[in-house]
Amino acid sequence: MSSDQDIAIRVSSLDKCYQIYDQPNDRLKASIYPRLQKLVGKQPKQYSRTFWALKDVSFEVKKGETRGIIGRNGSGKSTLLQIICGILSPTSGTVETHGRIAALLELGSGFNPDFTGRENVYMNASVLGLSNAEIEARYDDIVAFADIGSFIDQPVKTYSSGMIVRLAFAVQSQIAPDILIIDEALAVGDAKFQAKCFDRLKKLKDGGTSILLVTHNSEQIVTHCTGALLLENGKVLEAGKPRSVVNRYMDLLFGKEKTSSETTLSLAATSSVDAVVNQKVSLSCTEDVFATRPGYNPHEYRWGDGRASILDFDLSADGESYPSAITTGQNIILTISFKFLNVLVRPILGITIKTKEGVTVYGVNSETLDVAAIKSLGQYGQAAYARASFCCRLAPGDYFISLGIATIQSEGIIPHDRRYDVIHIKVRPTTTFFGLIDLGLELTAKEVAL
Repeated sequence: MSSDQDIAIRVSSLDKCYQIYDQPNDRLKASIYPRLQKLVGKQPKQYSRTFWALKDVSFEVKKGETRGIIGRNGSGKSTLLQIICGILSPTSGTVETHGRIAALLELGSGFNPDFTGRENVYMNASVLGLSNAEIEARYDDIVAFADIGSFIDQPVKTYSSGMIVRLAFAVQSQIAPDILIIDEALAVGDAKFQAKCFDRLKKLKDGGTSILLVTHNSEQIVTHCTGALLLENGKVLEAGKPRSVVNRYMDLLFGKEKTSSETTLSLAATSSVDAVVNQKVSLSCTEDVFATRPGYNPHEYRWGDGRASILDFDLSADGESYPSAITTGQNIILTISFKFLNVLVRPILGITIKTKEGVTVYGVNSETLDVAAIKSLGQYGQAAYARASFCCRLAPGDYFISLGIATIQSEGIIPHDRRYDVIHIKVRPTTTFFGLIDLGLELTAKEVAL
């Protein structure tokens, strides 16, 4: 354990238990009937179920540390923050905090909807311990940060959810608290406001403020936190480095709690050039050279936010690079290079094969294949190679391969670089089957004696 001088928050063996009643009158029955049943010698009846929102939770947050808390809905995150803030009392265990706490737990919490924004600033700042002189000195900075214009003199009940969180964060962050607690409050802000908030959080952290950040946005955890905590069913499932904790969280979301360290499936990735050198393939990892490769489709459809870029590819059939045509039954190896232009959490690499009419023949990605090597990528400026191998069972004709890099965030799937129909392949004619794919069907017959 660290010394008390270094600790902002210490949570020790924290439990929180609720009694769940199926019907409202069961609560009244539970307060009367069991006592009467004891008096007459009967076994007391249970009118409630026990629910443990938190169970044996322990952790420490040092001064100046930003700790992210992540977990699925109902895992106990908000309950934990409310206990730390003193809103709820624990069933057992202890919470120690050192210094003034500011919290954004719910939108508009602490605001009077009938008061104007200006009046709520003074009221909220007073509750946080600022004198009128201190509020006056910081008022202009608060209003400038919130950036809600003339609405500052309108009742808060007329505000949008984004305006409420702007004003609430502006007040809480401008007082420079010793501990700042944020529970999903920044999720409603636009990208520009979120960037401004995290810049302010960095300044608070540099000034010694300890920050607890609860969010479903895994990228925010990795980018802005020095440590992370994963809650599941009220228990600490994992605590440690943000990327490791976030990967465990993503495993929970995808139903893959236990993953192997290596994959034996057909898709692999490496941040080393060794695998590509061994294949005698030279791919660019610095610039996009797709257009220089045979088989590139200049009519590809490409989009994404640009935080990753797919740069180069090599496609070989039984060892022949960039073949003009492929024969059904040949072994195909597709190698691509890509680079991360921003920090990404658990990137997903996808590959889809379609007919020229747009019918999807086959699609797969690094999550469906559970490729651990790709999950661990995503550092800023990191370049990597991926290699996919399969046996071509396609029918004769023209096909297009689409590639994509994306991540899953709270708002859904975020495409970073998607290249639809980027590689054109042609499968030679055959007379051994007809349809879309060769299933390798074996047909036998036997004469029956009459």
